[in-house]
Amino acid sequence: MKQLMVLHLVIWIWVILFFGVGDSARPESVKIGAVFTFDSVIGRVAKVAMEMAVSDVNSDTTVLNGTKLDLIMKDGMCNAFLGSTGAFQVLEQGVIAIIGPQSSAMAHSISQIADAVHVPLISYAATDPTLSSLQFPLFFRTVQSDSEQMSAMADLIDFNGWKEVIVVYLDDDYGRNGISSLSDELENRRLKIAHKLPLSIQFDLDEITKLLNQSKVFSPRVFVVHVNPDPRLRIFSIARKLQMMTSDYVWLVTDWLAATLHSFLPANQKALSIVEGVVGLRQHIPDSSKRRDYISRWKKMQKEGIANTSLNSYGFFAYDTIWTVAHSIDKFLKVYKNITFSLHDNNMVAHTEGIGIQLEKLKVFAGGSDFVDILLNSNFSGVSGQIRFSSDRNIISSGYDVLNINRMKINKVGYWSNHSGFSVVPPEVLAKKKHRRASVDQKLGNITWPGGKTERPRGWVIADNAKPLRIGVPKRASFVEFVTELQDSHHIQGYCIDIFKKALEFIPYEIPYVFKPVGNGKSNPNYDALVKKIDENVYDAVVGDIAIVTNRTKIADFSQPFASSSLVVVAPINSSKSNAWVFLKPFSADMWCIIIASFFMIGVVIWILEHRVNDEFRGPPKRQIVTMFMFSLSTLFKTNNNTVSSLSKMVLIVWLFLLMVITASYTASLTSILTVEQLSSPITGIDSLIASNWPIGYQVGSFAYSYLTDNLYVSSSRLVSLGSPEEYAVALRNGPSGGGVAAIVDELPYVELFLSKETEFGIIGQPFTRSSWGFAFQRDSPLALDMSTAILKLAESGELQNIHEKWFCKMGCPGERKSDPKPDQLHLTSFWGLYLSCSVISVMALVIFMLRMISQYVGFKQRQKDVAATSSEPSDSRCSRVIVNFFNFIDKKEDAIKKMFTQNDNAHNPNSEL
Repeated sequence: MKQLMVLHLVIWIWVILFFGVGDSARPESVKIGAVFTFDSVIGRVAKVAMEMAVSDVNSDTTVLNGTKLDLIMKDGMCNAFLGSTGAFQVLEQGVIAIIGPQSSAMAHSISQIADAVHVPLISYAATDPTLSSLQFPLFFRTVQSDSEQMSAMADLIDFNGWKEVIVVYLDDDYGRNGISSLSDELENRRLKIAHKLPLSIQFDLDEITKLLNQSKVFSPRVFVVHVNPDPRLRIFSIARKLQMMTSDYVWLVTDWLAATLHSFLPANQKALSIVEGVVGLRQHIPDSSKRRDYISRWKKMQKEGIANTSLNSYGFFAYDTIWTVAHSIDKFLKVYKNITFSLHDNNMVAHTEGIGIQLEKLKVFAGGSDFVDILLNSNFSGVSGQIRFSSDRNIISSGYDVLNINRMKINKVGYWSNHSGFSVVPPEVLAKKKHRRASVDQKLGNITWPGGKTERPRGWVIADNAKPLRIGVPKRASFVEFVTELQDSHHIQGYCIDIFKKALEFIPYEIPYVFKPVGNGKSNPNYDALVKKIDENVYDAVVGDIAIVTNRTKIADFSQPFASSSLVVVAPINSSKSNAWVFLKPFSADMWCIIIASFFMIGVVIWILEHRVNDEFRGPPKRQIVTMFMFSLSTLFKTNNNTVSSLSKMVLIVWLFLLMVITASYTASLTSILTVEQLSSPITGIDSLIASNWPIGYQVGSFAYSYLTDNLYVSSSRLVSLGSPEEYAVALRNGPSGGGVAAIVDELPYVELFLSKETEFGIIGQPFTRSSWGFAFQRDSPLALDMSTAILKLAESGELQNIHEKWFCKMGCPGERKSDPKPDQLHLTSFWGLYLSCSVISVMALVIFMLRMISQYVGFKQRQKDVAATSSEPSDSRCSRVIVNFFNFIDKKEDAIKKMFTQNDNAHNPNSEL
């Protein structure tokens, strides 16, 4: 019993010692530092939020297990040097983490200090994307990086169809690196920043006025503003005075504006009128009970005077940052029990006396790397949502709210997230549905833009004092009706010019422009070189008969096509009257011969089969011949005849089927031949032209030559270069034998213009490659899109067709003379199967008929022999006499044969009737 009591006592002693030592090993308090700007939009909210969070942590028994969290705050006063000084001061007191700063520029310098002593830096407001680089391995942030925000901004620009933007930004690490990220995102979407307007850190109203006045000469009207929170809203105040908050402008802002507006007290809400029509982003905070309770507590603190500012997004992030550090400290202490520091290398601080900072007192956090690992694995639900870090130490994005300021209210018009894009449903709801991003699903609510309009602004205009557009036009020497410069007046005119000018009427803003003729007027300019001058910024656009081909689309943007430029074949046509014997053309000579022979053959077969049983096939030879051939012809119109025998019907059915097929084929072939009967050469299309080995003409400067040689492998020796329509006509009239060409291959508009003046030529076959003409503009030019819309309106209104008829239908539209390919003649080889079937059946019918006749004749002769033996009359057995008798037998009617059989039977048996 005593031994048992001793054992219990020993166990209790060990338990007490164990837990007692464990508890005593945990520190009574843990210090963390905070360096930020107290008197700022973000700092005022963050200070209240962090103090509130520290109080909540210390009053929560489930966190830190009795260890007190001490927060040491230093004012950086929006200065990198003072911020660094504050960081040294808090590090001297042995902090294991620094919260802040809110400035990205300050974060760059403090991160290097914190790295030296292995103390992590956790920011709730520094959004510079470069802070996530490997250069700062101990930098964390509970706010979303600007790389994420600029992706959302680029999507917003792309979603609205704008191609170029102007950016206004602070010229510091925060501004430059954020805009650099935006530039990369826009480039990925084939968009661009047209102009950059940097502001100094301490910008004033004069600097803003000067900068915005400069921007008036730029064509883009979409502004992206990326600055620090500004309660005075100075940029928009000046923009309003400069008449830049009208319907011609678009103002997009990053989340600084939302932080500014949400920090306004109710008395300052009238300031919202300054930013009417502005669209901005705000970091999305999912709805939750924790979020609602937090907002309720903040409002209560405002009423009690504890909080002197309204709550904005950074108040959520600052509060959760304290809890993130507290949870990590708790996990660290559970594993390592205590927090220890080691002395810094004295060699590094030997020359720091007299600078006011005792660097020799700085100690290295011994468990810094382990504490960083614990921070990286944070995962809990905070007031701002789920707190989890990515591998680059950024908070995992929850997306952004899209806000629109209208009627002095902040309206939420939708959401953006990286996985779902734009929607009117919160990202967390779509994530639960496993919704995948698709361009067709992108949607935002109604937006009111500057000036009060709900229609999406164009975002691009021709400024009043801007230079006119430099438009290059080819000074053509041939086919001048498309575009050229008149020698006397230097006026630019042509089909393409008319379309361009008419399209400008459908663009709802003035576009000053000046035509720049290119070429010497003696030869056509090289169009590839002309388009390249757009890429070299010699011209802003090129207007003319410019084909949209692959190599040109790589250096310029083209409008909607206004004309088809398919390659076609043009050749001479015969204007004389149709050939009187054209009806013979569907069939070849051998086909006509076999058809005629077939009629004779069928007539003979039917006469043989019907001669003995059908009175219509008896009588004088002349009558029988007429009846025989008339009956075979009648099968074209008469499909049933009850007077003929079964064998004849079988033959006639097959013959009728054959005639039906032949008749249908003849009709189709004749119809096609009549449509191309006027062609004076056997060319029926590009295939027959290539196979002919005759010379082929093409226009100088068109892409017909390269297409023929590269795609169809036509020998260049066969291609004849031609310049003007006069050369076309002469070459075609001379023909291959006269030193000309058999046909010309060129683009359809040139051919149509040529045919509008020449009636003895026509288009042969179908187009064998398809392309189009369009107006060329500089890459990413918004005018290309507006011109495309205008061309579509021209087509819908019928104006495009009217301009076409004006230039191409002076002598009748050439399309009316366009011919289809001539079909080949039909030969016997196409029908030999039908003829063979008909012949086999006819022969079978004749064989069956002859077998029957021979059987009857043999029987008849046998009876005659029996009669002759009885009467002792001699029989004539000569071969010639047998054949004559056989044909005489066949020639007799079936009724006569039966009567002869009856007479023979009676003669052989005279008592048969008794």
